Amino acid sequence: MKITFTLSVTAISLALFGGANASSITIETGFSTAGPQIDAAAYQSVVDSAVAIPSIGYGIATPAIYDNISNHGLFAGGSTTDIAFKSTVDFYVSPANAGAWQIRAGVDFGHGGAIFVDGSAYDFKTNDMWWNGSYSDSSQYLSINTLNLAAGFHTLNLYGLEGCCDGGQQAQFRIGGAGDFTTFSTNDSLSPVPEPETYAMLLAGLGLMGFMVSRRKESAV
Repeated sequence: MKITFTLSVTAISLALFGGANASSITIETGFSTAGPQIDAAAYQSVVDSAVAIPSIGYGIATPAIYDNISNHGLFAGGSTTDIAFKSTVDFYVSPANAGAWQIRAGVDFGHGGAIFVDGSAYDFKTNDMWWNGSYSDSSQYLSINTLNLAAGFHTLNLYGLEGCCDGGQQAQFRIGGAGDFTTFSTNDSLSPVPEPETYAMLLAGLGLMGFMVSRRKESAV
């Protein structure tokens, strides 16, 4: 009976809080020899087409942190040339963090790339971008310097084309224009905070479990 009670409480807790994760990161890569594109939408289209076709040396991964990301680092035997990159970062903005945001992505996109949030393009570049760990040259990375985000869930997408040689990449955010940038990760602070009614549901569930245990004890007497 004690085991049943414990398992029931665990199930309730998982049901209520299981979805309250921090940022989730998905990297999709595919083969492409495409060159610079005319606009952000063109990068999106070319990259989406490339990653939709499975090929050796590329794949889909869900890294824990968006730092030092590369095709050959994510996949054993991964290619270092002719790469189409699609990155998807799903993250949450709490009411306290709603408002002005900044996002930047240090990339290695030899044929350029683009950055989107919630399906809207904010920046694209057609030049050879290789940030090499430094944000001192704005021509070498993708950025959104003014972004107004409402409370709720949002999606960041990066699209890029790399000819050679698959250097490490990074994606970061800053809230309110103050302090240091934070790297998107699965343990960053961007998690939904349970509302008061969620706690009430949990307490009600625990109370129900307690009542059931009490009734079973009375029946056993």
